[in-house]
Amino acid sequence: MSRINRREFVRHSLQAGAVVGLGDFGFLRGLPTLAADDVKAAPNKVQLSADIEPLVKLIEETPRNRLLEEVAGKIKKGTTYQELLAALMLAGVRGIKPRPVGFKFHAVLVVNSAHLATVAAPDADRWLPLFWSLDYFKSSQERNRQEGNWSMSPVDEAKLPAGHQAKQRFLEAMDTWDEEGADRAIASFVRHAGAIEVIEGFWRLGARDFRDIGHKAIFVANAWRTLQTIGWRHAEPIVRSLAFALLEHEGDNPAKRDGEPDRPGRENLKRLAKIRAHWQRGKPDAGAATSFLTTLRTGSPADVAEQIVDLLNKEVDPSSVWDGIFLGAGELLMRQPGIVGLHTVTTANALHFGFQNASNDETRRYLLLQAGTFLPMFREVMKQRGPALKDLKIDALEAAKPQATGAGAIEEVLTEVSKDKLAAAQKTLAYLQQPDADPQALMTAARRLIFLKGRDSHDYKFSSAALEDFYHATPALRNRFLAASMFNLHGTQDRDNDLVKRARAALA
Repeated sequence: MSRINRREFVRHSLQAGAVVGLGDFGFLRGLPTLAADDVKAAPNKVQLSADIEPLVKLIEETPRNRLLEEVAGKIKKGTTYQELLAALMLAGVRGIKPRPVGFKFHAVLVVNSAHLATVAAPDADRWLPLFWSLDYFKSSQERNRQEGNWSMSPVDEAKLPAGHQAKQRFLEAMDTWDEEGADRAIASFVRHAGAIEVIEGFWRLGARDFRDIGHKAIFVANAWRTLQTIGWRHAEPIVRSLAFALLEHEGDNPAKRDGEPDRPGRENLKRLAKIRAHWQRGKPDAGAATSFLTTLRTGSPADVAEQIVDLLNKEVDPSSVWDGIFLGAGELLMRQPGIVGLHTVTTANALHFGFQNASNDETRRYLLLQAGTFLPMFREVMKQRGPALKDLKIDALEAAKPQATGAGAIEEVLTEVSKDKLAAAQKTLAYLQQPDADPQALMTAARRLIFLKGRDSHDYKFSSAALEDFYHATPALRNRFLAASMFNLHGTQDRDNDLVKRARAALA
């Protein structure tokens, strides 16, 4: 692949968000152009497409070393992006056990994250996240085979509850952690109710316990978002997988004991009535958001929840509470970069998405409380797993001005990411504070580095969540959140993955 020099970097960064050291993805020109409209949610188009089963089987049965070539051939013959995305998601939920909710099941969890990267990418790059996800599925499929070769069984049609009973039966089964009852009820429920009604209960269920460090909430959000793109007609196996995943637990039935992962969620249900009636609107208060960090650093889940109730009742706008949550998640990542730290960010993103999309007022209050109380629970897990948390505070992060300006500053920041994460965060903060800063150019460059350097599902999950939540934080504080994200992004000096090389060979 050809290289671009510093002069070319500056020119292309301003024009198309290129990053120094990134290869030319010109080999993708052999595929149909994937424009922005091609990757937007288009359920009607998907519903009119041919039966998806042959494409799912192609993904399931083709050996890993041949899958990219086979898919490239399908694309050239007219298979659409939505069809491939649907087939990938369905292959995942049908053939990979969603327990624990993580590990090999990231082949499913990452589908929406890769799709978000596709949506945000330049037209010429948009096939790469899908190619990466297809390849990653094959590694997860092999791990599933080694661990027992689980696959989703057909529902027993004779035992499904009647349509008018399905919703109540489903909620009761989930509350009593009844796996068989939940599976039968959700199959009937999804056939007899609309999409919004079906997903509404999942928002609460995905947030009710702290097992699997946030992956349950992540699965709810990502499943819903993927279905909005591929079409609701594919919902039944996906929500069956989702219900099964959310009932994952250790030991005896959680409904019959006071388990630590469940306790904060149960206590927060009791707190909902303490929040004022018109809590949805208040006065944005950056000071309240940063002061909230003190409680997040040292307080218990109950302390955090009580402060959220207090802030809302003092007419602080919920956006400022979310600011505190985003900053708290970013700070934990700074203090201990790694697998647990990055999930503070991805879980906050999922809970915030549920908060934005839930229609029930109590559910929205619950998600806000749970998002806050999860952070001290993350903090304790990080202390147990080590290494020791660093003494870093996101609101005290000092800016360090890059030597370069404009596109050159972006290059300097992303080069620093490979060498010194803290220095990269400081330079990011200084860059974003400049009047002519272009945060979108920085994020586009960071995203292209994921395409070139990313090797793990968390690279896509984290980058999609963090770069999306930059705009969910308020302008007064979002720069600090993006600066903290540098602790888990890739830099220009990181080693390349082999996906681009393999994709180029497949398309040749």
